[in-house]
Amino acid sequence: MTQTSITAEPLVPPTAPEGGLTVDSLMIGKRIRQLRTERGMTLDDLGAAIGRAASQVSVLENGKREPRLSDLQTLAKALGVGLDVLLATEAPSKRAALEIALERAQRGPLYSTLGLPVLPVRKTLSDEAIETILGLHSELDRLHRQRAATPEEARRANGELRQQMRRQNNYFPELEKAAGTLLAAVGHTGGPLSQRVASDLASHLGFSLHYVNDLPASTRSVTDLKNGRIYLKMTEGGDPRTALLQALAGHVLGLREPVDYGDFLRQRVETNYLAAALMVPEAGAVDFLTRAKNARELSVEDLRDTFAVSYETAAHRFTNLATEHLGIPVHFLKVHESGTISKAYENDSAAFPTDALGAVEGQMVCRKWSARQVFDVDDRFSPYHQYTDKPAGTYWCTSSIQSSDQGSFSVSVGTPFANVKWFRGRDTRHRQVSSCPDPECCRKPPQDLSTKWADFSLPSARLQSSLLAAVPTGSFTGIDQTEVYAFLEAHEPA
Repeated sequence: MTQTSITAEPLVPPTAPEGGLTVDSLMIGKRIRQLRTERGMTLDDLGAAIGRAASQVSVLENGKREPRLSDLQTLAKALGVGLDVLLATEAPSKRAALEIALERAQRGPLYSTLGLPVLPVRKTLSDEAIETILGLHSELDRLHRQRAATPEEARRANGELRQQMRRQNNYFPELEKAAGTLLAAVGHTGGPLSQRVASDLASHLGFSLHYVNDLPASTRSVTDLKNGRIYLKMTEGGDPRTALLQALAGHVLGLREPVDYGDFLRQRVETNYLAAALMVPEAGAVDFLTRAKNARELSVEDLRDTFAVSYETAAHRFTNLATEHLGIPVHFLKVHESGTISKAYENDSAAFPTDALGAVEGQMVCRKWSARQVFDVDDRFSPYHQYTDKPAGTYWCTSSIQSSDQGSFSVSVGTPFANVKWFRGRDTRHRQVSSCPDPECCRKPPQDLSTKWADFSLPSARLQSSLLAAVPTGSFTGIDQTEVYAFLEAHEPA
């Protein structure tokens, strides 16, 4: 079986100083201290050698400031070593590794919630004491995560992932490269990815496709790595490429059972991204979008039609490429007809509603935003465009409604006013003013209605299905493994 291997990297790399080198300030600090003491230099000696005060050297050694490339070069020269020695990724000693681990633990969110004072890392603190503290911290962390294995933990992890995606403009160069390599391997040179080419990709990676009626309900697909088979649900409508390409993406990325919520969400983002990059290849899409921008005719609908994908896929793909290749900051929203956010992304400072954990999903969108206004438009086939004056500035958005088994959703892409000149639909006369999160904007009913009905209404709330749902024991994905294994057993070739 042919397999393309990609090493999974964190979505956000370590801090990169000028010059593009990645650094770990704690690791470098320990290495500077070790090299200084080995040479019999005091803080004052090293400070004098690099033209800095001893206190500044101490801050660097304690990992409390991220060094610039120029600092590292000066330090390396003063210590008589190459720059690569300072940038080595392994700890200079077992003791240094323990001190770094203790520093990281004390800087982490769990330690801060304990209300304990910071424990200075001194020479008098033995290795055994540090190991004991780290062991206790690890067990507390495990128990904390076990107790937090609820939708709240998922929201926290999702909030962190969304911030990471924002920092890199929702663009993953390693996944773009992987998609290009796979498409070249099957001779796809551009245009929409046909079902035949998707099948060719499966064959190239060593899989045969099998469409069945009894796919486990908790799965979108099942990959049989033993026999080189991918099982997909037999459907009469929809786009069969999506589930197939997501299954292939999971195999290409070498994904296995996630260890926690963060891992599960990262896997989902990466497989969806790679699948979309196969359906809407970067080179062709960037060329198309660049020409559209030059003509001031950018449109999610045109991207959808050109590559024969769903509107949501086109909108997602636009956010992948808009900032990286067109220099346009954007935001994306998928909102249920009830007004709650299903998916969201932004790097243009659009102020989404959040909960105390920083999560956006599940929050209510302002009624005056285009993501809600579009549901009141009679014409659901044409895109809806709107300007919205928000506390952070004026934004332009384009929204479209998509139907699903869970109801109707609006999918919106927006950008600050300064960039609207590149988009079709900029001449819209639809405009709203939103002051959310100010409750006076749309969350509080008008005073006359409040006066009339406050004492005479008793609505019955619909309980959100995920509100009290616990995570199935032993699984972050909710997949019924017993059902999956029984399915594979039943379909195993003779």
